[in-house]
Amino acid sequence: MQRELSKGGPVRGPLSLTLGSLPGAARPSTWFVWHAHLIRPGARVLDLACGAGRHSLAAAALGARVTGVDRDPAKLAAAQERAAAAGLTIEWLEMDLEGPWPDLGSFDAVLVFNYLDRASIPNILGRVAPGGRLMMETFLEAQREAGWGPTSERHLLRPGELARLVTPLKVMHGREVFETVDAERWRAVASVIAEKGKR
Repeated sequence: MQRELSKGGPVRGPLSLTLGSLPGAARPSTWFVWHAHLIRPGARVLDLACGAGRHSLAAAALGARVTGVDRDPAKLAAAQERAAAAGLTIEWLEMDLEGPWPDLGSFDAVLVFNYLDRASIPNILGRVAPGGRLMMETFLEAQREAGWGPTSERHLLRPGELARLVTPLKVMHGREVFETVDAERWRAVASVIAEKGKR
């Protein structure tokens, strides 16, 4: 599985950027950092529900051609400022993922972090190009016990659900974990790297 996932490299590779090189940007998810080696220079990357752009910025710093999508214009404006400060070119789109989707095309990698709308999953999977990957991570139902984050069943995964939701993509690496956020907080998340077969 290790070789198949990364085409000969390690499952967890180094992130070839320093967080200091992204002014004002929040640290990318651990899941992103572990799998950053899968994002190659020139790859087309779509970051859905990108918020203030922490994963868009990190992917662009790796040399990817990135499109970041979010419905919040204030967060997109902050992301655009951070990209400009870092000298990164990113296409930003204001769009509600729960509404109609324009034709965005297909991408080598689709990123979805801390977002869940089950009705949008077919659209999300449809944006992954043949041979491309989905990198997704979001909260599990157990997150309610942490006392922060989403509380609605609409936005929380049941155990084992994420792997089923991304079918027919092939899950190459996945996890369901409790992980520390800082000295005071933890989070319960499910994460996958899933690949679309080549035609």
